[in-house]
Amino acid sequence: MATGAARGSDEYGVKEQRDIFIAVRDGTRLCADIYRPHASGRFPALLSLHPYCKDVENTLPLGRKLKRMSAEFASVEAGDHEFWASRGYAHVIVDVRGSAKSEGRHHGLFSPQEAQDGYDLVEWIAQQPWCDGNVGMCGISYLGIIQYFVAAQQPPHLKAIFPHDAWGDTYRDILYHGGIPSVFGFVLDAAIPYREGVASSPSLYGKEALAERVRSLLEDESTSFAKSPAAIRALNLPHVHPISFDTYVNREDNAFWRERSPVHHMHRINVPTYLGAELHGYPTAMHVPGVTWGWETIPAPKKIALRPCKAGGLDRPFYEIHDEMLRWFDHWLRGIDTGIMDEPAVKVWVRGREQWRFADEWPIQKDTEWTKLFLRAGGRLAFDEPPAAAEPPAKMHYEPAQPVTINAPLSPRPEFLSYATEPFERDVEVVGPMALYLQASLDGPDGDFIVAVKEVSAEGAELVLTRGWLKASHREVDPEKSKPWRPFHPHTRAVPVKPGERQEFAIEVRPMANLFRKGSRLKLEIWPWDFPNEPGYDWTLYWGKGHHVPYGKPVSYEIFHTPEAPSYLLIPVMRS
Repeated sequence: MATGAARGSDEYGVKEQRDIFIAVRDGTRLCADIYRPHASGRFPALLSLHPYCKDVENTLPLGRKLKRMSAEFASVEAGDHEFWASRGYAHVIVDVRGSAKSEGRHHGLFSPQEAQDGYDLVEWIAQQPWCDGNVGMCGISYLGIIQYFVAAQQPPHLKAIFPHDAWGDTYRDILYHGGIPSVFGFVLDAAIPYREGVASSPSLYGKEALAERVRSLLEDESTSFAKSPAAIRALNLPHVHPISFDTYVNREDNAFWRERSPVHHMHRINVPTYLGAELHGYPTAMHVPGVTWGWETIPAPKKIALRPCKAGGLDRPFYEIHDEMLRWFDHWLRGIDTGIMDEPAVKVWVRGREQWRFADEWPIQKDTEWTKLFLRAGGRLAFDEPPAAAEPPAKMHYEPAQPVTINAPLSPRPEFLSYATEPFERDVEVVGPMALYLQASLDGPDGDFIVAVKEVSAEGAELVLTRGWLKASHREVDPEKSKPWRPFHPHTRAVPVKPGERQEFAIEVRPMANLFRKGSRLKLEIWPWDFPNEPGYDWTLYWGKGHHVPYGKPVSYEIFHTPEAPSYLLIPVMRS
């Protein structure tokens, strides 16, 4: 392997080839833009598979960095093609099958056909006279997630991938947080320019069974689908909203979701993989779990970077990570020893400390003291102090017509519950995943638990750091797949709650990395519904917030504080 720094300056002009049609194995032609060095010779290449129309990548003036990402530019996710071509890489951006300018039918979210097309594209690129046979993949979000599926196909000329902000479990990470249906599929349908979109569920259930499934969803008052504009449109217009239709008719984790979730394919990835996401803000809800799934499952060499997050996520064209991508691909595609593999495998940006924490494992175990914060009467969170005797339960009531928001004052309100620590007497650093174990009862067969963990500054300012979710009827836990910090719910069936019966509800809370300064507090909020409403946040990006279809019936909750079965939040406190 050659030794040297990654290429850090423009060396080449850029040659563009627009709207090039590439035939895959079944003869379908996919439309591509190719940007490559304006020079003779053969170069490594990067592939980006685009669902939102490759032409959006030219909406930003070349050389301009969009400092505040908005919904209008959210789909600019392939990367800066001028950056790559000027540094000696071909960048090939392709409309996925059945979208924008590519031929064929779009078979729903991450269909097996899309992964097969990716294999064919990698091999086509490798055979071009301008390519040296070394191909990687780049892009964020959808363009990161598809990398997992293509890499699992093991195309011979794929040498490395860089899936950033890429979820790992399509059911759990985005479309059914804790078993609660999300509206995100509706937004995907609005964003993808289908030439011919086809829902996949009709082939799974048959016409009559599917019609009955749709009818029952629209008539079941507990689902609220009949009151959700997104759900009504999706269930009645599958040809217009195929992803949303498939989402809502597959309410449990089944074969449909396993086929379309990267985590079930990651074990076949045999190329080096750089996993990454932003901590805090909307990527925590969507993408951070994919990093954990990838770290646990991918057998190839891998690295992790969990980065700081601004409101709205990465800027466009996510220039913040291009230099790191260059080091990665220079190492694996060019054979240049950039030093990237000599560094710790894991780095996590700690908010409040404003520094990286380095490790060789994720979650970090070596320096972690797993600590229980016990929920106490009066809204207290107590370190390692379960109640000595039974304390009065906390109560909240939910009415479907009375939504609540996550931006609420520290003092309790009837619509939700809050618990807070005393002001910290010293700095406390919390890095990693968490879990909330609630001893609770409901007066009905179902309901939703929506959880937020916040920092409350010494001055009283509140900031949401992370979230968790659980539908009460999906409370079953698989002990073999669970860990104390990640209770694993099969989500294969709904088990109604017995009204008035005390039960444990184990809720996964997404990872965070935060230094709570002396004088600040950690606050836990529990509410029965959510709606995006955070100061400083672009509401048009609501889909990443985890906005959900609410439960459709009134329900009252009781949270218990007893010594024999306490409720507690498990958090990872750093020793150093």
